[in-house]
Amino acid sequence: MLDYKLLEALSAIVDQGGFDRGAQQLNLTQSAVSQRIKLLEARLGQPVVVRTPRLLPTPLGQRLLNHAQQVRLLEHDLLDRIPALGEGTQRLRLAINADSLATWWAPTLGDFCHRRGVLLDLVVDDQEVALRRMRDGEVAGCICATARPVQGARSRALGAMRYRVMASPGFAERHFAEGISQQALERAPAILYGPEDRLHQRYLDLHGFKDPFPHHLCPSSEGVLHMAIAGIGYAMIPECQGSDGLSSGDLVDLDPQRPLDVPLYWHFWRHGGELLDALTAHLLSAGDTWLRAPEATPTASA
Repeated sequence: MLDYKLLEALSAIVDQGGFDRGAQQLNLTQSAVSQRIKLLEARLGQPVVVRTPRLLPTPLGQRLLNHAQQVRLLEHDLLDRIPALGEGTQRLRLAINADSLATWWAPTLGDFCHRRGVLLDLVVDDQEVALRRMRDGEVAGCICATARPVQGARSRALGAMRYRVMASPGFAERHFAEGISQQALERAPAILYGPEDRLHQRYLDLHGFKDPFPHHLCPSSEGVLHMAIAGIGYAMIPECQGSDGLSSGDLVDLDPQRPLDVPLYWHFWRHGGELLDALTAHLLSAGDTWLRAPEATPTASA
């Protein structure tokens, strides 16, 4: 049987990024926490954390953290039903794509976190990469573009995020004065979120364009928007994020007849407790405000 005091020490040092701060969170000495981690590693016969260059869980350590989080979720249900057991906030580690975080996630979750006393530990990943986090047991839930859940999890459709290809008026005049063409796509620099970003290539596929193209890499949804406004490149930008720029004239839609709808799905542990179930119900009820039902437009799916 696992000793949950040892798992509690592991969670604390990983959450706090070090033994000193982890010990402070547990009201223990650093030596006591260090001894707990050594005991855990001795019982398992392998390390649970990598101490340099910075403290990170090993694959085994991450699985233990995943298990500990599931236990905390179930214990949280007991606190709601048996107040005499005590009080406490609950931390949820979730994976979410940058565009959702930059647009609909915060206003949707604000009231829920306040009412339920939830602390979020967010991992930002492309919507197609986030599911790997679930499969590897790193997170309790994720937003991704794939409907099929991993083993032990469920998925629910939230709606679709619509993207449009946008650029500044000056950039559009320099590179797309005659509209979208093979020559223009070959020369105009695009702005991609990162090397795993496949959305832009899916747009190019609609035009039959398969050749290499110049591109910037910007690992920030807000950064992509600002770079497009500054005329540095053109990008696939969420409609709800770029609407102000289109209204003000800072951005133009280069291809208004070809938006892309990316379906988003919420994945969560099947036995994650009442808190995850409540979060799921909240997301499903609030998603209609920001996301749209997929229509008969080109759809980017996994």
